[in-house]
Amino acid sequence: MADQRIRVEFEGPVAIITAARPDKLNAFDIDMLKALSQACDEVEANAEIRVAILTGEGKAFSAGGDIKAWGEMTPNEFGHAWVRFGHRVFERLATLRVPVIAAINGHALGGGLELAIAADIRIAERHVKIGLPETGLGMVPGWSGTQRLVRRAGAQVVRRMALGGEVFSADEAAGLGLVDHVVETGAAVAAARAYAARVAARGPAAVEVAKLMIATANGEDNGTAVEALGSILVAKTGDLKEGVAAFSEKRAAKFAGEW
Repeated sequence: MADQRIRVEFEGPVAIITAARPDKLNAFDIDMLKALSQACDEVEANAEIRVAILTGEGKAFSAGGDIKAWGEMTPNEFGHAWVRFGHRVFERLATLRVPVIAAINGHALGGGLELAIAADIRIAERHVKIGLPETGLGMVPGWSGTQRLVRRAGAQVVRRMALGGEVFSADEAAGLGLVDHVVETGAAVAAARAYAARVAARGPAAVEVAKLMIATANGEDNGTAVEALGSILVAKTGDLKEGVAAFSEKRAAKFAGEW
């Protein structure tokens, strides 16, 4: 991978994705967004991977978007090259076939919270702060902070952060459903590894399908989830094998309707 500020490591059935720009609190620029998208592709393509851990290097999880990366953009560039592109990348992360566990080892504010909420499970260290400060900068959350975050944590919690500028401690965030578990400082990655082991021990096909079904029930990416489930089901039938063979042999298919 060209941009080493996003690292991907494979440890047995676990993939670890690390934002590694500690001098900038792991704030994202365009190249890091591209690298995160590529990291998702690598995880997706590795059939041995059953769960992924997402974390940040150093004292931060992620400060979100680097203001220097977008501050001088024209409105058109900002809307398309930055917001829409980042939204697509985070959507890619949220819809990985395997569960994603966010090890929130530092503050998750703005885009950092949007990054964390793309994960299926969030484990936060007790010292972290969580919030959406964008309106204080005269902007709005753009990487699904008013969409996926509302679906996963509730509209009122997002109102308090986005409209009122409230910032929550890890314990408060757990009570509000923003994070699932709170651990002591320095323990998030270890806790994520332990949780990843639990996930990896379960039936991988069942876990993948369950993730799709839950996403559908939550109103997330319904079309993709339905088509993925249908395609997986059909691909396991004898009809698909017969159809492909008939096409290759230039003959009429003889479907048996076997499931």
